Amino acid sequence: MATVQVTHENFESIATQPGIVLLDYWAGWCGPCRAFAPVFEAAAERHPDVVFGKVDTEAEQGLASAFDIQAIPTLMVLRDGVLLASQAGALPGEALDELIGKVRALDMDEVRQSVNG
Repeated sequence: MATVQVTHENFESIATQPGIVLLDYWAGWCGPCRAFAPVFEAAAERHPDVVFGKVDTEAEQGLASAFDIQAIPTLMVLRDGVLLASQAGALPGEALDELIGKVRALDMDEVRQSVNG
């Protein structure tokens, strides 16, 4: 599956959908972001059941601010609408695949219980 552009208008529908959603916060002027882009795109092809979204922090400053994005690239990981992780820095493809595997293996009932107390 190709990556999707995430905007203020479609963020909620993308972030709250069932399944795994990875959001790449990036900017065109950012060298590490440009280096990470093909890794992110390749992972999207390897994992067609995962939504891979790209948030342009220049165009979507409100989203970047709302999630306190301090450095780019930043990868946000959600599953079933629950924010599981937010990590700054570019990941190699193998680490991205490993992260997706760990997110798949989570017991979301257990996660929701720990989040909701």
